[in-house]
Amino acid sequence: MRIATWNVNSIRTRVGRVVDWLERENIDVLAMQETKCRPDQFPYAEFERAGYEVVTHGFNQWNGVAFASKHEMTEITHSFDEMPGFGKPVKGQDQGTGPEGDPLEARALGVTVGDLRLWSLYVPNGRGIDDPHFDYKLRWLEALRKNAEAWIGADPDLPLALMGDWNIAPLPSDMGDPQFVEGRSTHVSVPERQMFESFSSVVSDPVRDLVPDEYTFWDYQAGRFQKDEGMRIDFILGSQAFAEAVTGASIHRDERRGDGPSDHVPVVVDIDLSLVAETFDDEDDRPMVF
Repeated sequence: MRIATWNVNSIRTRVGRVVDWLERENIDVLAMQETKCRPDQFPYAEFERAGYEVVTHGFNQWNGVAFASKHEMTEITHSFDEMPGFGKPVKGQDQGTGPEGDPLEARALGVTVGDLRLWSLYVPNGRGIDDPHFDYKLRWLEALRKNAEAWIGADPDLPLALMGDWNIAPLPSDMGDPQFVEGRSTHVSVPERQMFESFSSVVSDPVRDLVPDEYTFWDYQAGRFQKDEGMRIDFILGSQAFAEAVTGASIHRDERRGDGPSDHVPVVVDIDLSLVAETFDDEDDRPMVF
């Protein structure tokens, strides 16, 4: 089974490219971020023709998360407990509010596929170390970590994956963009890196050992891709049960090439389902009990 994450940077702009890649790479489940559309604007038909069902969460032309899957998705969740909000409400949209009364953004979407619990996450950017968005980013991540701890605490064998655009380069080697300077910039600050590291008590990065040195994002400006001045900010972090089932991983750098690419590229893991107990048992084959 192949599971992927990709910040598509507007699904309506790149639907053809995304679906072509899904078919070419035989992806089973794709977590998408920055879809930039409401559910009624999502290009479902293209995915459905390729054999994928879609669940999506978005309020306007900003943010937005989604899943495309060849398999049934259940337990669809549009936020996690105590997820903070930010900014002003979107007119005409029922966003809900965070614990401090701020409107929730479309940054988290959870689904269950078989026994796998998967989250598509678009972590706030932070904007600047002195910006209120930076504090929002840290509070958002802290709430996510507490939820992850609770999920694994309740079920230590849960095959959980937290996937998406984390907007943090956790290691110095993950940052190749000269615009980002430690101590002065988001993505590489001590608080952000410490927050990312705090997730290690519940999830690990199964991609890192298999693909240690690739970037996942290159800014459109200043020829960053051509100079390879990128950053590694997109991750699939898995619980022990999920990570132990990973048999391969890849970062698809070539998706940054060609006409109209996203500024991010897909990150993929291959899962051996035999290592995830009874994930896709056919219930119709079980004996009936009366």
